[in-house]
Amino acid sequence: MPAKSAPNKSKSAMKRVRQNKKRTLRNKSTKNMIKTLFKNIDAAVTGKKIDDAKAVLITATSVIDKAAQNGILHKNTAARRVSRLTKLVNSQVPSEAT
Repeated sequence: MPAKSAPNKSKSAMKRVRQNKKRTLRNKSTKNMIKTLFKNIDAAVTGKKIDDAKAVLITATSVIDKAAQNGILHKNTAARRVSRLTKLVNSQVPSEAT
């Protein structure tokens, strides 16, 4: 019995495979950047470096919002992550007595 050959693939199917590979790499890169920013903020908060944490928070917020706009993250997931990061950083800032 002869070995089965691979099924013929249309040009459009092969193009979709190429596009999906590119998009997967781009999405992974963005998600990894977000995870790294989380770790940087956590390390800054743990080390009591509030100014560094605030600076990284601004960058992280921007990256997360852009990821939501591009469909890499769901908008509610993005909002939740920004909220948690902001809460973490603000918990370390001494509250001003009024």
